[in-house]
Amino acid sequence: MENNPRLLAVKTLSKISGGAYSNLQLNQVINNNNMSNRDIRLMTNIVYGVVQHRLTLEFYLKAFIKDSNKLDTWVRELLYSAIYQMKFLDKIPNRAILNESINIAKKLGHAGIRKMVTGVLHAVINKGLPSIDEISDNTKKLSIKYSVSEWIINELIQQLGMNKTISILESINLPSKQSIRFNSLVTNKSDVKTALISEGYSVEDSKVSENSLLVSKKSAAKSELFKMGKITIQDESAMLPVDSMKIKASDCILDACSAPGGKTIQIAEQLDEKLGGKVYAFDLHEKRLVKVKENAKRMHVDAVVKTKALDARKINNEFEDEYFDKILIDAPCSGIGLIRRKPEIRYEKKISDVEHLANIQLDILDAVAGKLKHGGVLTYSTCTILNQENSDVISNFLSQHSEFELLKTDENLIINCKDNEKWVRVFPDDFDSDGFFVCKLRKK
Repeated sequence: MENNPRLLAVKTLSKISGGAYSNLQLNQVINNNNMSNRDIRLMTNIVYGVVQHRLTLEFYLKAFIKDSNKLDTWVRELLYSAIYQMKFLDKIPNRAILNESINIAKKLGHAGIRKMVTGVLHAVINKGLPSIDEISDNTKKLSIKYSVSEWIINELIQQLGMNKTISILESINLPSKQSIRFNSLVTNKSDVKTALISEGYSVEDSKVSENSLLVSKKSAAKSELFKMGKITIQDESAMLPVDSMKIKASDCILDACSAPGGKTIQIAEQLDEKLGGKVYAFDLHEKRLVKVKENAKRMHVDAVVKTKALDARKINNEFEDEYFDKILIDAPCSGIGLIRRKPEIRYEKKISDVEHLANIQLDILDAVAGKLKHGGVLTYSTCTILNQENSDVISNFLSQHSEFELLKTDENLIINCKDNEKWVRVFPDDFDSDGFFVCKLRKK
């Protein structure tokens, strides 16, 4: 029973409900339990499914239990997981879901809880789930249907229109793809594809980045290529900022917000220590930079990576003006573009967080601007899709810094800017990747 994927899913969901990160908690459970690949897939599906559809599941359960918040956390998560399987996993018969759920209730609770769980799930099967279409308020209806906070929906409708908003909402509950980047220092795309296929992976080219491949069937971290530093796991959209940078081997580059270091490593692969090339990786916390150092070593680029625990807003005392050839600011942001991969974001973030982060982003831009050489290029990126943290921040920065000009960002990319925009915006529904914003500014 301990390796039962449904039981482990309920325990995992209870911890996530208490504040644990879904991806970290899942990895820990998978590593600590001896499950088959099939059971791992089922457990992962249930955990992510319940987190992704939480508002929908709350709505359904309210029809059978008036105040589910009075239930023990694990009981509530058990009922959510059972309803999720009944509603969204059509290959599993209700009888099997019912039996498994009752057994879990018996193992984790007492007879009274087992009877309550049995009664609720029998009622769900016999009466059916309530209709979301009966909700009269349109924003609330979209919020419950797609399980996204109302403020996010309102912002998206205002900024992108109803059709694009619904397209994004429909895409974010689909499974996220596994994207890898090959290390061009030590291998090439063709050899990596051949090696991954021989290891049993399915492989296809990315439509977003030439340096990316999409792999499936098992975790890329288990590949021999990963251990050898020939590949790393990175979302294809997250590769775009560095893809756009046109790095020279001799460049001195600042990655102002580095950890966990995916973009730092991507930069470092294009630098040559003998020519003076180096990248400075900043992050607020030294312990987060440990991961950057580990990744740099595994990917064979540690010689050109210099880490420093520093708030980028305090750079003035550390480096002279006009020190860097290029600067990357992959700014701290609300992460709204990541809600397929990190579903908790849709419930945790508030509009006040977005406004606060926009101020921090502008402060970082202001602080590092003087450290860029004349003629140098500053690349600004975020993994959010909201204007407040993207185009609005850039417009505010340019209004205060006439020495900078906006460049066309897509010159070095395989995807194009939208309409007449100079920056690149990728939405979650465009390529079923993470949402991202990339912008390039040249110091005149």
